[in-house]
Amino acid sequence: MEISIKSNPSESFLNELEVSSWPIWEKEASSFPWTYDMKEECYILEGEVTVTPNGGEAVQIKAGDFVTFPAGMSCQWQITQAIRKHYRFL
Repeated sequence: MEISIKSNPSESFLNELEVSSWPIWEKEASSFPWTYDMKEECYILEGEVTVTPNGGEAVQIKAGDFVTFPAGMSCQWQITQAIRKHYRFL
């Protein structure tokens, strides 16, 4: 299972997906396990996090990244700078 990151996507890409209308999630610096029941797409507005899939390589995610997490993936989140993101589950 792989995390997909598109750094600094174009405004037209974000507008086409209507990202600005998606809900916002915020979380302070912290560490916690997470499992994705559904595929998630998100656009990081602020902050930095390292996400490590169980049995996989750590992935650095930061403000300006458009990220896709696959359904069924279990991972560990290590938020190093408070995160603020638009998100949707598919």
